[in-house]
Amino acid sequence: MTMSRERAAWLGSYIFPHEASLRQWLARRPSAASMEVEDVVQESYAILAGLERVDHIQRPRNYFFEVAKSVVLQSLRRSRVVTIDAHSGADMLEVPEDAPSPERVAADRQELAHVASLIAALPERCREVFSLRKLDGLSQRETAAKLGIAESTVEKHMVKALALLTNAIGRGGNKRLTSSMGRDPSKQTTPDEAEQRTDCA
Repeated sequence: MTMSRERAAWLGSYIFPHEASLRQWLARRPSAASMEVEDVVQESYAILAGLERVDHIQRPRNYFFEVAKSVVLQSLRRSRVVTIDAHSGADMLEVPEDAPSPERVAADRQELAHVASLIAALPERCREVFSLRKLDGLSQRETAAKLGIAESTVEKHMVKALALLTNAIGRGGNKRLTSSMGRDPSKQTTPDEAEQRTDCA
């Protein structure tokens, strides 16, 4: 069978980028043990190359995985001796979605809201610097110019903001994001502590 140049280009653009992930997926499935991974991949390519048309394929990655899955299942059906493990393993040939599950989306949104609340709780100047640098994508120089402060001050606020966020996330984000958190107010403040308290003021 001679493959058209257009089909070869389509395979190269939309299928080949997913070959490595398909190989990894097959290698982790006991059901695929009935065939060599290389054989499954090559037969899948042959099937895709032989299709009359491909313009109906909206999700090439999923289609590629489904074709490979059908190749493995056909091999299992042709086998004269199919073990119980192979039958149960066939259930493991669920094609991984290229889109996140609803549960994953909900969890990601919850995590994003949590991070947003931590950023909002930063001291004002730390929050401004962090937002301009990490959210708006401004450079250190652009941030300094926008806020009318020195670049070294921008760097200091960024270091402080990242330290506060890292510490808060490590604790579950349950405490206030202030550089003086955890201090016993009855203890005398040292000059170094006083300087730290004004780092993000």
